[in-house]
Amino acid sequence: MVGTIDKSTKEGIPVVIIDSGADTENYVSFVATDNYAGGVLAAKRMGEVLQGKGKVAVIATIPGGASTLAREAGFEETLEKEFPDIKVVAKQFGMADYARSLQVTEDILTANPDLNGVFASNESSSVGASQAFKARGLAGKLPLVGFDASPALQDDLKAGVFDSLVVQNPYKMGYEGVKALADLWAGHKPPRRIDSGVALVKREDLAKPEVQQLLNPPLVF
Repeated sequence: MVGTIDKSTKEGIPVVIIDSGADTENYVSFVATDNYAGGVLAAKRMGEVLQGKGKVAVIATIPGGASTLAREAGFEETLEKEFPDIKVVAKQFGMADYARSLQVTEDILTANPDLNGVFASNESSSVGASQAFKARGLAGKLPLVGFDASPALQDDLKAGVFDSLVVQNPYKMGYEGVKALADLWAGHKPPRRIDSGVALVKREDLAKPEVQQLLNPPLVF
């Protein structure tokens, strides 16, 4: 997207980047999740569930994906710093594909029968991991922390397949993106970086009004 962004800016068209970064400085605001912080939340939850000890695996997304690499780094570095007795013993990329994520999760579970937990770093890796867990009857027996909150993932959280999900706020991303342009046109300088927020949602949190607002915002068309 760099060429398009740079061309737009050169022609006087302001650009707001949402969700995934681009290697250019020619934008008004960048609105996105603090993905590293999301990985930190996942690690802290895993550390809590495992009481600071165990072996875990990471179902990563794709090499070179800035957002998901930040999540994985946040997870791994937090475990290393705060939970040194929890070791990441396996990590494979699902290549942003459901079937591939399922297969690598199956491979990791087979190769590591003494595994104590799994972290999946995006929607596709989370779906693949949950399918592997359901096929092996591991729901509720092995903690699975996922990332994102599609309807299928929410259903699996309700069913106990996931221990928890790290949830972004796409509604706020869109809202803040439009607001940044409106502020610019009103003569104000919007923030260069806008954090749209991230939260950890457990099964028992699903009925909370603030969680429902996050998962199912009241959209009006």
